[in-house]
Amino acid sequence: MSRFSILVSSILLAAAAVAAPAQVFSTATARQVSLVAGGTVSIFQPDFTGQLSPSSSGLYYYPVAQSSSQPLLGVGAYVDVKLTRWVQLEAEGRWQRFNQNANIYQDNYLVGPRLPVYHFWRSSVYAKVLAGSSKMNFDSYGDHGSFTALAFGGGMDVKLTKRLSLRLVDVEYQYWPDWGNSSLSPYGASMGVGYRIF
Repeated sequence: MSRFSILVSSILLAAAAVAAPAQVFSTATARQVSLVAGGTVSIFQPDFTGQLSPSSSGLYYYPVAQSSSQPLLGVGAYVDVKLTRWVQLEAEGRWQRFNQNANIYQDNYLVGPRLPVYHFWRSSVYAKVLAGSSKMNFDSYGDHGSFTALAFGGGMDVKLTKRLSLRLVDVEYQYWPDWGNSSLSPYGASMGVGYRIF
């Protein structure tokens, strides 16, 4: 082996040895964990108008799922936890107490995975699948109940500053599998503002 080959091999090995720790150090110390908390306003179709149907015995009445022409309006809060690029969670609470028809309202408490789908400019498009509990008031007499709820949806966040983001849109389709003697499928949209805590 010539001296030139030994010199070139030594230089390449030294460069690799210097570059390798720098790359490992940089990747290992990059902060990926973040926590964003925010507030929203929403509009939802509750899938219930107050209509009741008698049971087969005629002794009980069950609520009947039916599209309402009067949507519920509400406020909410959300928390997004980003552990890595692909491991994210979202928790949300929504209180739909405005624009009630016959004192019908719905509240949601949901949590689940959030998946980033596409990122461009300062915008991030995401999908989510949440599960939890929903509470509902049925009528003016105070009849109410708590139900298991699943939610499928997504939306888009736009980064305004280092800390502030705009939740431009968040759409959600919910499925309450055990509601009365059937199921319920409310759906709607929200928008709001988030603040990155860290």
